Amino acid sequence: MNLVRIAAALAVLLAVTATPAFAAPDAPAGTAAAATATAGNGGIGIGAGVGAGLTIIGAGIGIGLIGWGAMGGIARQPEATGKIQVNMIVMAALVEGAAIISLLVICFALVGRIPG
Repeated sequence: MNLVRIAAALAVLLAVTATPAFAAPDAPAGTAAAATATAGNGGIGIGAGVGAGLTIIGAGIGIGLIGWGAMGGIARQPEATGKIQVNMIVMAALVEGAAIISLLVICFALVGRIPG
């Protein structure tokens, strides 16, 4: 239950940090509004950094829990080692794939929003 509360708190922190970063208005280049919008984009990097960090931490925790459960299962039933290992590798690959997709979404969201 404590882990659920921590995850919920981190999700709220991410939402509060990332939402203002991506809410900058679009304005034509060379106008005063564009200069203001560019100057106000300082939170984009922070939001992307927090999002990427939470993605990596979540994937690491998920893969660690998968390995922990698999090792416990192998310790209880050594004759099922092959089946457990295959399932562990498939689940770890799915978690890693979700983490990579999350990082790609963060990167694509930043395209054109960070001033050069």
